[in-house]
Amino acid sequence: MATPTVVAPPSPRRRPGGRPVLRLLILVAIVAVVLYPLIWMIGTSVKSQEEIVNNLGLLPERFTPGNYTAGWSNFDVSFGRFFLNSAMVSLLTVVGNGLSCLLAAYAFARLRFRLRGMWFAVMIGTLLLPQHVLIVPQYILFRTLGLVGGDWPYLPLLIPQFLATEAFFVFLMVQFMRGVPRELDEAARIDGAGPFGIFRHIILPLSRPALVTTAIFSFIWTWNDFFRQLVFLSQLEDYTVPVALTLFIDSTSQSAVGPMFAMSVLSLLPVFLFFVAFQRMLVEGINTSGIKG
Repeated sequence: MATPTVVAPPSPRRRPGGRPVLRLLILVAIVAVVLYPLIWMIGTSVKSQEEIVNNLGLLPERFTPGNYTAGWSNFDVSFGRFFLNSAMVSLLTVVGNGLSCLLAAYAFARLRFRLRGMWFAVMIGTLLLPQHVLIVPQYILFRTLGLVGGDWPYLPLLIPQFLATEAFFVFLMVQFMRGVPRELDEAARIDGAGPFGIFRHIILPLSRPALVTTAIFSFIWTWNDFFRQLVFLSQLEDYTVPVALTLFIDSTSQSAVGPMFAMSVLSLLPVFLFFVAFQRMLVEGINTSGIKG
């Protein structure tokens, strides 16, 4: 006699609890904390000088858009000149880091030469040196060569970028190139390509994600750089945006806080637009360049 099959009653559906709502509230709280300084700065940029001191809230009681025009023409040089200086230095840094770090990474990742491992370890070791330690010997070197305060004052800021001194970007590209199959190199050698031909026709086209990542980080870091630009730039017309923002507060304690915040808001726009325009490429580059958590 067959044993009757016992069918278990369907389990009742679990109603969604409060966890999604709790997670959403936590995320909203985190976003509010992160965005609060930015929102406060935007609100302060349209406050009057008296209201900045007396009103610590986010929204102004009286809208003062004149801070933007006052900040733009506050100095003998228009603030647009500082934007052009920052854009020039940042874009040339992007070009320098992209070319030099790509070539250095190709040598470490695909070519064989004596003491390659040792030199790569030395390069990685430079990441442990803080920038403030290196700035003194760099200044002495460029001062000795007559490049500080010359006709082209941006050379001390740009020359290191064309010499693959950014070990982080070299390491990023090396990690990416190690993921490119070496069978492609062998196939190119069979077709008669040399090291330069392999680099131009295989490595360079495939390195686009790593190059985009390098370009984005180079632009953002250079645009926001203050210390190196303050050390090497001495003339007002040569200042970049981060250095020019310090001019709103002088040694006599006479400050123009409203215009300073207005120009600070404008200085964030290029970085924000640059990041938004290349956000997808940045995520793709990080995912394919060996930088994973």
